[in-house]
Amino acid sequence: MKFDYLAAFPIPAESLPSKLRELLTPVGLSANIRVEVATIQETDQYGPNAEHLHLQMAVVTDNQQLKTLTEAGNGVVEYSVPCHGDVGSIRDFTPSISGHDYIVAAWGSSSFYSYSLSEKVWMALGLSPRCVGNDEQRLVYDDLGLPEFDVADGEISTQYHYSLKKNVCWRMSNEYLRRYLWLRGARGFRVFFYEKQLNDTPKLREIMNGKSHIVLKPTEGIKWYELDIREHKNGLLLQLWASVEAVMPELCIEQNADGLIWLGDKAPMTHARANSLRFHNPVYLDDRFLEKYEQSTFYDTTPFKAWAKWDCSPSYQGQWSFTECQRVGRNLIKTSMRELYKPKPDREIVHAHAYAIATTDLEHVDFDEEHIVNKVQRLLDALLDLGDGLSQLGDSIGLIHSAEELTGFSRKEVEANGWLKYPMLNRLAQVAPLDMTQQMFLSRCKSMHELLQKIPNGYLRSLLVKAGSPRPKVKDLGNLKLIQSLLNILESLNSQLESIYDLSSENAREGWNASNAKLAPLFLNNDLRIADAHDAMEMCITSLQKLGFDTANLSIGYGTALDFVMDGVMDAINTVGIELHKLLNR
Repeated sequence: MKFDYLAAFPIPAESLPSKLRELLTPVGLSANIRVEVATIQETDQYGPNAEHLHLQMAVVTDNQQLKTLTEAGNGVVEYSVPCHGDVGSIRDFTPSISGHDYIVAAWGSSSFYSYSLSEKVWMALGLSPRCVGNDEQRLVYDDLGLPEFDVADGEISTQYHYSLKKNVCWRMSNEYLRRYLWLRGARGFRVFFYEKQLNDTPKLREIMNGKSHIVLKPTEGIKWYELDIREHKNGLLLQLWASVEAVMPELCIEQNADGLIWLGDKAPMTHARANSLRFHNPVYLDDRFLEKYEQSTFYDTTPFKAWAKWDCSPSYQGQWSFTECQRVGRNLIKTSMRELYKPKPDREIVHAHAYAIATTDLEHVDFDEEHIVNKVQRLLDALLDLGDGLSQLGDSIGLIHSAEELTGFSRKEVEANGWLKYPMLNRLAQVAPLDMTQQMFLSRCKSMHELLQKIPNGYLRSLLVKAGSPRPKVKDLGNLKLIQSLLNILESLNSQLESIYDLSSENAREGWNASNAKLAPLFLNNDLRIADAHDAMEMCITSLQKLGFDTANLSIGYGTALDFVMDGVMDAINTVGIELHKLLNR
């Protein structure tokens, strides 16, 4: 891009509004830039800071510089609809920006405007659209082959009735825009109309040469702009129609896994070299590497146990997968260089590289420390045992319910397919860093509480009434107090070596509804899930201290607090399960 539009413009760059300066500046090569490719905008329409922009990006396949185009004023590719005449009268109808293709297909009239990505663009790049929003609907285009999300997006429509109902702005990934232009051998031109109310300054007055209204155009070469400045509302109104070459057919630098230097290795790694490694070259990753995949429904991150090790290998809809990503220690992933470089998009390998940890930094790491996935499995085991016990207890007194009906989990399903049927376990087992935020911690507490809430209160009430507890008192108890009352009765029966046949009673057992310290972690977890207010959180921290947690650890985050609460919840559930099976097995 040889022509310097800013330098050639009659107003000095430092005197230009920031938006206009941006419009006259070419787009850089960074892949992270979101390029504005279509806009209709009216800001503060009748106020002192009024700023209007109508913009389209034209795809120019020849070497010419564009002059000011008529489409700049309307900001659309096609204005109104063709005149309808005889049959076939629009067989040659080919919407364009003065004969050039466009990035966004924008149609408008004096009242209604609608937008979508050009058919040529999304078909050439293999993009898939989705619609988001309710009244403020937007179209978003994704590249589901990689995947890469939000490649292009913008509002679907707007209306004009004395004023614009809502602004419309379409942006596109610089990487994909440049790839399209490169494939077409074309350049992207901003074709736009810009209007701004400016302060009356000596520099602008100097350009106006003592006149109240002036129209400026290039004196040589292509007439690429028409600038109108006039006195208006105690200031100066700037209006500009222009065609500016903004994007050349040059590709952004792609993320490439070849050439990466991994910690502990002096030579650049390539696919060929990684594939030639016959011995296990361990690579350790911080498990935050998984967060990108865990937080998107497009990926499968279900952990599974293989050879007594937990594997957490993200995959994408059968297109590609990480392999042999094993959980070690509390927050580490162990794999090998060869497995990392097996077929998958290079950007995924580059993503993993950002989380690599040098083996020298792991000297003081406990590789046997329990990780979040194993904790969730232990929690699941405790719930399965509890479900089996509750089901058998109910069977003995005529309350027929399966363990799956009581807890929402099937032991057979878990043994056959792991966690595949239970996405709530995946959410609970997401990365839990030591420095996790308070909000993340409270969210996990809420998820644990929801697992216990699956046990029907009506079933627990029936058990308690059958055991002699007064129905009027039982009916107002919540889930946790029902479980607590059941534990009290079970402990009473077991302490007296009674059998399951002694459960039924006409009279309430002494202390059946007393507080039971063994279930304190369940009540603490319940308090934590609703502890949004600062005062409530302070009370919960005090409760943590009473249960033996060192709150000094909270200075680095809530990761250890989560470990403590999860262990406590599991112990409490196991306590109920153990008492159940003691009674059932006697």
